[in-house]
Amino acid sequence: MDNAAARLAEVHANIARVCKPARRAPEDITLIAVSKTHGPEAIQPLIDAGQRVFGENRVQEAQGKWPALKAAHPEIELHLIGQLQSNKAREAVALFDCIHSLDRPSLLAALTKAMDEAGRQVPCFVQVNIGNEPQKGGCPIAGLPAFLEQVRAADVPVAGLMCIPPADTEPAPFFALLAKLAADHGLSGLSMGMSGDYQTAVMLGATHVRVGTALFGARG
Repeated sequence: MDNAAARLAEVHANIARVCKPARRAPEDITLIAVSKTHGPEAIQPLIDAGQRVFGENRVQEAQGKWPALKAAHPEIELHLIGQLQSNKAREAVALFDCIHSLDRPSLLAALTKAMDEAGRQVPCFVQVNIGNEPQKGGCPIAGLPAFLEQVRAADVPVAGLMCIPPADTEPAPFFALLAKLAADHGLSGLSMGMSGDYQTAVMLGATHVRVGTALFGARG
């Protein structure tokens, strides 16, 4: 508990520190504790320390541990931050409170159908392939205006834009570009920044940061 509480306090302190020069309020940033590969025994101490928003990469892994945790703590928000296969849309809509990886028309169609069937609207971030990397998911920048039109036409709630900058590269220009794209399209939500760069992301407008290692330690 003490370790989890101390790590959580340190991340919150770092966010508060960089908010000051950026003239932002720390409470406007949602800290998502990325619990992928970590079991309930590692998650519970963070819940006990006050963390209420968690992120998972895979539907199947989340199904194995979160129903019981959410039953015990119904106020918890669970976010899907990893790539989503269209055939898992129904399960994702049932389990998650927010999806960060909407990036293609086929997934949009699957999610729209799943939300209609469930009678549940799940906010989605549109993931942008900000570094134009062929191995990564995400909507191409050039295709973003048309895709956002499709998402809005489908009545899927758009939470904002999400990106993962290229590895081993200064992330600031990519975060700034995502912020500009969001502003151009009238979106305020920005899901960007992980353990190594969340402070830079906050300075450049992130509203949601996805932090795993800094909260949980090395992956289990």
